[in-house]
Amino acid sequence: MPRKYVIHTKEVPNRFKAISRSGVIAWEEGCLKCAVCVKTQCVYHVYEHRSLDPRQMIDSIDNECMNCLRCVQSCPKQLIHKAINPEYKSLGDDYWTPDIISKLWYQAETGKIPVSGAGYPGPFSGPNFDSMWTDMSEIVRPTRDGIHGREYISTAVDLGTKKDHLDFKGMELVEESAPAVVAAPLPILLRVPAFGAFEQETIKGWARAASRLGTFLALPAEMNPEEAEAPQSCLIPIVSLPQAQSGQGNGHSLLVEILWSEHWRKAFERMSKSHPGALICVRVPFLKGAEERVLSVAKNGASIIHLEADFHGRSQQDETLLVRDGIRSAHLALVQEGIRDEVTLLASGGIAMAEHVAKAIICGADAVFIDFPILIALECRMCLRCKEGLSCPVEINTAPASWVASRVVNLVGAFHNQLLEVMGAMGIRDARRLRGEVGRSMFFDELDEAAFGQMGYLKEGYELE
Repeated sequence: MPRKYVIHTKEVPNRFKAISRSGVIAWEEGCLKCAVCVKTQCVYHVYEHRSLDPRQMIDSIDNECMNCLRCVQSCPKQLIHKAINPEYKSLGDDYWTPDIISKLWYQAETGKIPVSGAGYPGPFSGPNFDSMWTDMSEIVRPTRDGIHGREYISTAVDLGTKKDHLDFKGMELVEESAPAVVAAPLPILLRVPAFGAFEQETIKGWARAASRLGTFLALPAEMNPEEAEAPQSCLIPIVSLPQAQSGQGNGHSLLVEILWSEHWRKAFERMSKSHPGALICVRVPFLKGAEERVLSVAKNGASIIHLEADFHGRSQQDETLLVRDGIRSAHLALVQEGIRDEVTLLASGGIAMAEHVAKAIICGADAVFIDFPILIALECRMCLRCKEGLSCPVEINTAPASWVASRVVNLVGAFHNQLLEVMGAMGIRDARRLRGEVGRSMFFDELDEAAFGQMGYLKEGYELE
């Protein structure tokens, strides 16, 4: 049995004050000047540390308040109130919600799993991965605990071609039948986001994080940091067709990614010759009929295929198509063709939380890329100012590489622990066993159809009797 894979984390403070969900409003007018003010009775002493950050106009009390509401309830004139912070509500968008962003900040800072302490507060269904639930039937068994080491749970995955049989010549194994596989200790790969206020120093930090985690960082070939203090073998250069024809790339890389086009086969053959020791991954955009394109690429020799959705986890062509369903369709197409184990299917786009990693694997992916979470780990607010050429409010481009690497290691460490928790609760000890295990999950739309589909649909203008 291989040695247990552990990600060592340590607290990495924020460079800026995090935007809190709620704020304290204290009206001084009408104060009775009580001899024992409720502010002095705060068990967390947040009023004693009160100060204002002029750069962000954030009161320190907003960040330190633990929401015990003691001051709110005890003020005799009811002059202290709690309210939702409007700056918090403006974070991100309808997919990258303020709750997701704040949880990613917490994980990057502490390396710990975020716990609300009040149970699951959200909806039981929603778009994409939110309408999918996993089976936790084994959670009642005390041995199902991968974090504290009471049982061994492997998160390792294989990238590349996996043979379905072995060819023997006499009593000796034929050498050329050995599969070309690259092992990764966890099913999470890093990828440089499509946009963001990052610089070369940021990319160096991401590369160092990938090296420390034992995983890979995918980035455009022209962004390759030559002095990242990380082995080049942990980088996946993304090569366009012209770059592939010129043989551009990193000669030390174990993996190289090329972009799908009508002439992808030429680029594939050119990169195979110029990088004989590397596995070539083909990135296929998530468009209508993507499963047919994935199947065609697989039949034409590609052993690693990357299905890419947009950063909201939707099709780049039709917003009604979700990456969750795209992964399932591609996986089933390969299964029906009888070549699923010969291909590694990677997925990206909309992977925002640790639970999305497990759910994407259940849908049929072998591993996933995370891109914007490693940007949000650097305190990004998803304000999209960088897309308009405006300055970054948290100056990500000035962050040192060492700080960047530590924050990403913390984030992935928290993701890894949550994956162990999910797998332990499902009674699954190997991440490779989790792939395509839809029988251990439930989909809201399927349950809804099974329960109410026979009742028909109510047309507009009709009334129920």
